[in-house]
Amino acid sequence: MMAERRLDHAATTDALGNPTGFTLTPGQACDLDGADELLPNLEADTVIADKGYDADERVIDFLRQAGKSVVIPPKRNRKVQRDYDKDIYKSRHLIENFFAKLKQFRAIATRYDKTARNFLAAIYLASATIWLN
Repeated sequence: MMAERRLDHAATTDALGNPTGFTLTPGQACDLDGADELLPNLEADTVIADKGYDADERVIDFLRQAGKSVVIPPKRNRKVQRDYDKDIYKSRHLIENFFAKLKQFRAIATRYDKTARNFLAAIYLASATIWLN
């Protein structure tokens, strides 16, 4: 009997919403697992992310030590609320638009590929098509 592993992906985009990096994570993994792999390779001066990345040690402190500006809204249950630039945060919709375009590719939305290698290859191929359009 073959057990099927659900795979998910994390991605980074540039300021125009073009893909710049990918990593595969297990389907049950939290957003931070993908961030651990993608953040060290970021070249951007400003990093915009949603509340799922509001983690002091793993994300915010790491990025600030690297000299990057962090635009991540604080979680509602945070004891000490942080300020963030709400105007810059509005441009976060670009990565959501990228994921919406990526999910237009049926093989990615339904995760047809059984191997991580093939699934990641499909993501790269679809991303290249998105970038060229």
